[in-house]
Order: sequence, then structure tokens, then C-alpha cells
Amino acid sequence: MKLATYKDGSRDGQLVVVSRDLGHAQYASHIASRLQQVLDDWNYLSPQLQDVYDALNSGRARNAFPFDPAQCMAPLPRAYQWADGSAYLNHVELVRKARGAEVPESFYTDPLMYQGGSDDFAGPCDPIVAVSVDHGVDFEAEVAVITSDIPMGCPADRALDGIRLLMLVNDVSLRKLIPDELAKGFGFVQSKPATAFSPVAVTPDELGDAWARGRVHLTLQSTWNGRKVGLCEAGPDMSFHFGQLIAHLAKTRNVRAGSIIGSGTVSNKGVEKKGRVDWPNGYSCIAEKRAMETIQDGQPVTEFMQFGDTIRIEMKGRDGLSIFGAIEQEVVPLKKV
Repeated sequence: MKLATYKDGSRDGQLVVVSRDLGHAQYASHIASRLQQVLDDWNYLSPQLQDVYDALNSGRARNAFPFDPAQCMAPLPRAYQWADGSAYLNHVELVRKARGAEVPESFYTDPLMYQGGSDDFAGPCDPIVAVSVDHGVDFEAEVAVITSDIPMGCPADRALDGIRLLMLVNDVSLRKLIPDELAKGFGFVQSKPATAFSPVAVTPDELGDAWARGRVHLTLQSTWNGRKVGLCEAGPDMSFHFGQLIAHLAKTRNVRAGSIIGSGTVSNKGVEKKGRVDWPNGYSCIAEKRAMETIQDGQPVTEFMQFGDTIRIEMKGRDGLSIFGAIEQEVVPLKKV
């Protein structure tokens, strides 16, 4: 099943069911007006939405209309919780190696995670609004899950059963603000502006056998200014699966339905060739590209995003069709009031 939220001038939008091929949609207001309602009462409402989904896919839906990603808010326009992990330790290793820092041993057994702002998510085609490009605007292509209620102390294998939906993410970062914030020892605030999500959220069954052991075994594509820069495999190098990330979050507190947990930047290991390391799958954020350049040549040369730059993030199934739709954003300046 594929679900989206259409813009209607309100904070939470209108829930729509989207066909498997992303060609058509139908409002679900006779079942639920908002996605959070469905997450709060999943066992009762999701079968009714599945009926609408089946009708859309078979061409039997009476009130279907062409699906337009540009009309979408984030599937959950605001959420009770957004916690982003860093499950791809290759990304951590690269960034730390570039600045001559070791990776603490604890990072390999205890996931990294931060609490992000969840009151103002961006839609898949909304712009990346920047106060200044001097802040170092960067995209981060990720995968995320939306949960049901997860009890405190839930083990990782059981936490997997609480995954209701999956999405793609652009976890925008302002790289030049991060060092000073982290130096305070209190985490990200100003360096993490609005996060964007894919047009649709999908149930795990939509991925078929590509959803296995809490990981998505498909390629995440990142296209910057029309040039494909990342074709990163989301499955093999994910050091902590989503069940482990959820269990980490739920170690000392309940996690409520509608919580979003991110994977962190999808990253693949390099291949050594003639004394140099090559990264054939590219990168899912500019910071990682700059780390690669520093490791290879002693200094980075790739600049961060500028006004007018665009980023497209998408994942296709083994049939070549887009699963979540694409995140397509342009960096624009903040309009002064």
C-alpha cells in the first residue's frame, strides 16, 4: 500500500491512497483525513485503505485522479518524533578519517542517533530554504521508517514488527554550522533545517524480497544538478538494521505511533585499486565526497550547494519503477519579510 498527504492549506493536509505505479490517487477522507489517524488505529483503518489501494491498482476506483507529487506534503507533515540514526558506519569512518580522528569502539556496538525537529517537515518538491549558502548547504539521502507504538525495552527483533511504513529522506545539513554546535556538547539545532520526505510512504510488503532483515536491499539514487552522483546500495553496508535503531530509541522510553526513525546517510565501502581507494557507488551527501577527496588528495575541492542547485533522491524497484516517488528540491534564499 502507498499513502501520501496532499496540500489543502492546513498544517496536516489530506490523506490520499496512491496506486502502485504512482499514476493515480484517491482521497481517503471517508476512512481517515490524516495519516496520523491511521497510525493511531492501524488494525482497523489500514484494511479499509488496502481496499481502496486494490481498487486503484485494478482500475476500479471511481474517484481516482492523476497523482501529482508537487501537490504533496511530507507523508507525515509533522510528527510526534523524528530521530535520525547513523547506521552506515562507513560514512562515519570516512568523515572521521578525513579529519584524522579515530572511530570509538562503542560506535560499532551502540548506534549513533540524534533527535531532530519534527514540527515542520518539507514536502518532496518544496525548496530548501537557506538563510545563507555560506552555512554549507548539504543534502543527505536516507531511508526512514514510521512506527506503531513500541514499548520501552523492546528488543530489536520485535521492534521490526512495529514498522508500518517506509519513506525516503533528504536530511538537509548546514555543514559549516555543525562544528560549533557539536563543540557545545548538546547536539544539533541550527545546523539541521527542515527535513524533506518522499511523496509516498509505503508498507514493507511493497518492497517484496528487497525488504529483508530490517534493511532495504535496493539502490538509492542521488542526482545533483542533473548529474547522478550516488548509486548507493542501501542494504549491505547498513551496520545497524531498523529494528536495532528502534530498540535503541526505545531503551528507556516508549516510542509512540507516528515516530519516524532515519537510517542516516546511505554509504558504501570503497575498493582499493593500485594503492588508491575508489568509491564506485558515489556518495549520498557532499560531506562524504569532500572526505573522499581529503583522503585521496589531502584537501576537498567539491563545494557545498549554492542557490539554484537542485537535488533529486529516488529509489527504484527491481522492475525499474519508482517506489516512493522522487524528492526534488532546489536551494532558494530566505525571503526577508
